[in-house]
Amino acid sequence: MGVDLPLIWAIIIAFGLMMYVIMDGFDLGIGLLFPFIPEREERDIMVNSVAPVWDGNETWLVLGGAALFAAFPLAYGLILSALYFPVMLMLGGLILRGVSFEFRFKASDRQRPIWDFAFSAGSYLATFAQGIALGAFVNGFQLDGTTYAGGAFDWLTPFSIFTGLALLTAYMMLGSTWLVMRTAGNLREKMRRLGRLTSVALLTAIIAVSVWTPLTHPDVATRWFAFPNIALFAPVPILVLVLTFIQVWALRRGKTHALPFMLGLFLIFLGYSGLAISIWPNIIPPSISIWSAAAPEESMGFALVGTLFIIPVILVYTSWSYYVFRIRPEPAPELGP
Repeated sequence: MGVDLPLIWAIIIAFGLMMYVIMDGFDLGIGLLFPFIPEREERDIMVNSVAPVWDGNETWLVLGGAALFAAFPLAYGLILSALYFPVMLMLGGLILRGVSFEFRFKASDRQRPIWDFAFSAGSYLATFAQGIALGAFVNGFQLDGTTYAGGAFDWLTPFSIFTGLALLTAYMMLGSTWLVMRTAGNLREKMRRLGRLTSVALLTAIIAVSVWTPLTHPDVATRWFAFPNIALFAPVPILVLVLTFIQVWALRRGKTHALPFMLGLFLIFLGYSGLAISIWPNIIPPSISIWSAAAPEESMGFALVGTLFIIPVILVYTSWSYYVFRIRPEPAPELGP
């Protein structure tokens, strides 16, 4: 039996995107929380908590995009054709956020609010665009064979807007629980309160999406409720409820600082697994599978060698950077008028 290269590449892409959502999620969440924290010193601490690692987090997005292009060029072309505007908005938000991240530390007192606003606005734009693209992807695309036959704004639907808002909530939850783990004092208490609110809001969003999706997509309902899938994945909703309850309890009790963030990561993983179940084995919903969209085996095999080498390297240097900069951040020093 030969090696199933399309399946291996699908797992690599799914892993890369999951790592991006988890690692850049709390990073973006800090920008989303800026409007709720007006104090300059506390904003500096928030930004300093991710300053050593934030740009490395986006490595996984680059890996996912490059892997999609290498292994599934048909899917790459269709997705960019269908989601051109959301992808451009996401990249614009990430660029705005990256520029303002660096400039806010060097800005004068009069200019600092401008860059703080740009940092927050870029975070909102990038996150909301990601959520809209996710909702449009789950909805599926209008296809004519292997060609995108929809309009330029087919991605803009009530469902995609809702998933955009839901992703904002998810990243806020990750950002607040990250700061509970990484800060102290008054800022930590603020994050505990925000963490409880966003945790409950995220649970509400998960329930809404879980009801909305099978009602509007019979094929998804079939995957969810057909045997044996229903037996295998029935514990997932229970786990979501239990983990949310424990997270809110831990944030309220205030005795542990890392547990809420760990639970938040697990909640995001459960939501991600639900997405995978909904579309499997299609890489372009509703009808193009990973095997139909795969590149020639020679191309996939050649690219796989380099990818399997680089992924452990990324994991090692990412883990090392988080270990080296594990010390709790302090406010940024003054750099001049």
